[in-house]
Amino acid sequence: MKLVSWNVNGLRSCVNKGFADYVRAQDPDIVCLQETKLQAGQIELDLGAGYAWYWNYAEKKGYSGTAICTRIPPLSVRYGIEDDVEPEGRIITLEFASFYLVTVYTPNAKRDLSRLPYRLEWEDRFRDYLVELNKRKAVVACGDMNVAHQAIDLKNARSNRGNSGYTDEERNKMTQLLAAGFTDSFRYLYPDQTDAYTWWSNMPKVRERNVGWRIDYFIVSDTLQPLIKAAGIDAQVLGSDHCPVTVELAL
Repeated sequence: MKLVSWNVNGLRSCVNKGFADYVRAQDPDIVCLQETKLQAGQIELDLGAGYAWYWNYAEKKGYSGTAICTRIPPLSVRYGIEDDVEPEGRIITLEFASFYLVTVYTPNAKRDLSRLPYRLEWEDRFRDYLVELNKRKAVVACGDMNVAHQAIDLKNARSNRGNSGYTDEERNKMTQLLAAGFTDSFRYLYPDQTDAYTWWSNMPKVRERNVGWRIDYFIVSDTLQPLIKAAGIDAQVLGSDHCPVTVELAL
């Protein structure tokens, strides 16, 4: 089974920059999107026969939002963590026969860290949610998790320490999540690979020089470790300030 995750930073814009061509070339079973920045009825997107779309729109127009496009029919669908009311459209969970799939757009702490307390509380609820799912069946969680976990995961670790996305608090939350029974699929296969990034600032020459951060993940239950066949970062794919990430699982 092949899965793709991509923070498209506005799906309508990304569609105009080759989104559908990339997906068709990859031919994944499931595509997970973050930061779709859409409301219902604002796009019609046909990726081919057999795919079905599930959307979680933010109440605020042009903000946040997630989506999953799958050709494997889910057993159930859930929006949000505690209930089906999630105003920022950040989470969708699909239940399949042997696993749960969760796509997430983790809240940003903001440049001035004004949203860090909310972010940390949200991280605790998200971890508890995944742990509860994991008690029932395996979990695949993917998306823009807005944190570079280790120094290897961003170009300028020393100068960015304490900045949004690389505070000790945010990094510790990722450590706690992995310790709760989950595996970073990319680092599992490539523990020492450097210069592997998924997001770049829009400042001039930054992406060209690969001055980036790895903040997009496929996190899987530890029980799925033997089933991880491949994990990729398609850094050459443009269309967003993030690039797509992929995983192949023997499911």
